[in-house]
Amino acid sequence: MRIDVDPPLQPDWYAFRHPLRVRFSETDAMGIVHHSRYLPYLEEARVEYLRAAGHPYSALRAEGTDIAVLESWVQYRAPLRFDDEVTVHLRLASLTRATFQIAYLLTVADEVRSTAVTVHGCVNADGRAVRMPAWLATL
Repeated sequence: MRIDVDPPLQPDWYAFRHPLRVRFSETDAMGIVHHSRYLPYLEEARVEYLRAAGHPYSALRAEGTDIAVLESWVQYRAPLRFDDEVTVHLRLASLTRATFQIAYLLTVADEVRSTAVTVHGCVNADGRAVRMPAWLATL
């Protein structure tokens, strides 16, 4: 799969927003958020997006569908630092029958700090590709 979403820098384009605060333990010796911490921020926002849409991830799994991360891409535009109040904006994009991409924008006080894209595939408990639930395509 190729990432084909170019995340816009305008927060209004995104369908969902999730706030979080940078913890000290997520920063490196320079006081900047370590690059490895961005993916958990994206995951937290995805899980909250599904919950807000009325389809918590646990219910999705109980129905027999899981969402595997197939690819991820992050562009670091400006550093995040300890105690920053970050807003993770996200929007579902580029859907097929069994895959979808999510575009992200991370901001601090409306200043763009990062953009990202994750690619996901719907799978069953055995890890085999399955069709995306119909409701997911409507988000």
